[in-house]
Amino acid sequence: MNTICAIATPPGGAIGIVRISGPDAIGIADEVFRTKGSKSLGERKTGTIAFGTIEADGSVLDEVLVSIFRAPHSYTGEDSVEIACHGSPYILNKVVQLLTTHGCRMAEPGEYTQRAFLNGKMDLSQAEAVADLIASGSAASHRIAINQMRGGISHRLGELRNKLLQLTSLLELELDFSEEDIEFADRSQLLTLAEDTAAEISRLTATFADGNALRNGVPVAIVGAPNVGKSTLLNALLRDDKAIVSPVSGTTRDTIEDTVTLGGILFRFIDTAGLRHTTDTIEQMGIERAKQAASRARIIIMMTEPGVPYPEINAVDGQTIIKIVNKTPEFQAINGTGLPQLERQLVAAVPQVGSDTVLITNVRHKQALDLAHADIQRAIASLRNDASGDLVAEDLRQCLAHLAEIVGEISDTAILENIFKNFCIGK
Repeated sequence: MNTICAIATPPGGAIGIVRISGPDAIGIADEVFRTKGSKSLGERKTGTIAFGTIEADGSVLDEVLVSIFRAPHSYTGEDSVEIACHGSPYILNKVVQLLTTHGCRMAEPGEYTQRAFLNGKMDLSQAEAVADLIASGSAASHRIAINQMRGGISHRLGELRNKLLQLTSLLELELDFSEEDIEFADRSQLLTLAEDTAAEISRLTATFADGNALRNGVPVAIVGAPNVGKSTLLNALLRDDKAIVSPVSGTTRDTIEDTVTLGGILFRFIDTAGLRHTTDTIEQMGIERAKQAASRARIIIMMTEPGVPYPEINAVDGQTIIKIVNKTPEFQAINGTGLPQLERQLVAAVPQVGSDTVLITNVRHKQALDLAHADIQRAIASLRNDASGDLVAEDLRQCLAHLAEIVGEISDTAILENIFKNFCIGK
């Protein structure tokens, strides 16, 4: 059975939608749908909506609206039908059960989007962006997913691949005329083009740290000596009593984490154990975890109070350090003094995402870009050493292949199954 069905909406809404897709979608829907009009669903045009009822066990189950989408003008590229029912779980499950008795099978997670990819409605990076769009929890992550779904990454990769194809084509042409000792490609121009391509791949790869942070929440570690107000600051930022606040040193012995959205950006705040010398084994473990959290954070808030030195933290490349002296007229975490300014600093420390911003957010894309960069670097080394054209061409072909993996032009079944299994059923 190649026609699939599933509930496409989350529970709890007033309206629920059951989606059908496949070669027999319209015919199967016609078998369970009754309308007062003279036309069956099979006689109606694509993009039209019919009102009627779904009947089960000889009685009316619900009054519904049925939308018709004929191939290729549908999300999946196949004939598709969407049945809008009342949002009762009983009704929705009954409709799905009814459809399966008329020739449908239950859709696998992500199968609708996988069919859209296989039918050429979108490339693989766009398909992955659908899942990111559904999971987006902030304005920034939403904008990134929308841009990727509309082909932002695909267009940028397309430009890169066109340059590489130009390089490869010239070298391949030389190989065809190798016996005539004809050189179609000027080596200095090829080297310049290859170096430009490598630089562009590096620029894309470098966006992963910010892209991944914006997608999953920008990690912010709050570090400092015991009792300078770290837990109080966390509670103030979250507008909640998440962390225990106590005058006793060493109260926080593990990292405490929660999220909040500021300026359309999701931040993951991490309260850590106070940094000090101690012989307490458990507190020592908490301090070690604090240092680890600081090393992984995108932003570090170094917190102190008058007379207490800042913690000794070695920042790594890409980290932003914000220093705060608590319990002063300018900043008091306990009553929120200075908090708005701190929040503005946090937002300013994160790249702003526009409608045309291209950021790498997917680990699979990052790995493919790393491999492509290694390939183009080998090609550059070969060109600088005046190596034979066939060696350079092979490295360029490998680079093209790794870039193609991102958009799905070269993908095996295992890769596709791993990607789409993480989608929700109905999408």
